[in-house]
Amino acid sequence: MAALKSMLRVAVVQFNPKIGQVQTNIARVRELCGKIEPQSVDLVCLPEMAFTGYVFDNSAAITPFLERPHTGPTSRFCSELAARLRCYVVAGFPEQLLPEELIGDKVGANSAIIYGPQGERVGEYRKTNLFETDRTWSIPGTGFASFVLPGTLKRMTLGICMDLNAQPPAEWSVAEGPYEIAEHARAHGSNLLILLNNWLDSGNETEEPTDWHTLNFWAARLRPLWQKEDGSDTVGTESDEEAPGTRTTVIICNRTGVENGQCAPRRIAVISLAYQD
Repeated sequence: MAALKSMLRVAVVQFNPKIGQVQTNIARVRELCGKIEPQSVDLVCLPEMAFTGYVFDNSAAITPFLERPHTGPTSRFCSELAARLRCYVVAGFPEQLLPEELIGDKVGANSAIIYGPQGERVGEYRKTNLFETDRTWSIPGTGFASFVLPGTLKRMTLGICMDLNAQPPAEWSVAEGPYEIAEHARAHGSNLLILLNNWLDSGNETEEPTDWHTLNFWAARLRPLWQKEDGSDTVGTESDEEAPGTRTTVIICNRTGVENGQCAPRRIAVISLAYQD
């Protein structure tokens, strides 16, 4: 659990979900969260497709694990956890499409749900920028989403993994971007950006305990949140009391472990502060 300047208290759930073992994965997260006391955190984050695993080969493989939002096992668990801890909970899950949404072999959406302190439904989001694995079964969302919430969360933008990248066919560069989700968060005045990830280890610096290549890449993708209009870097240059504008807290929640031979980064959750003028 991390406390951000004694204002926003966040629990980031770091675990290795076993593909297709939904109830086993839920039991593991229930165990991990079991020692969290009610009202001791404001927000609990679980990663992308937290209870199903991520790498499904095609629509047929994932179909048995698709869930309807707010009635499936992910939603039921998050509602229960949010009510017990009296906090907000966000988690990723594979959403089952309604019959009228089906397009060819696309049977679902890579989605996330939000529950509030009374166990109530707050909202949902569908991943906008799809990874190649998603494209075998998922339709894209219609755009990034922001939510206005009470208390310390205030205005929150929610994204999923590949949303950090540019929407194809756009090509990204440090100089020109595009910085789609960071620019969305900035334009909407979000003080909180949450990204639920299933990001691969870069394979660089294998002797290091931290995958700095991936962390630096994530930071580069968020450049509009920490760089001033004149190109100067705001990070580490001003205290909280002196910083003008809106402070944006960025929380990146990534799974851990190995799935189908692919490894998650060695440092699997990042919490950083950035500033907007």
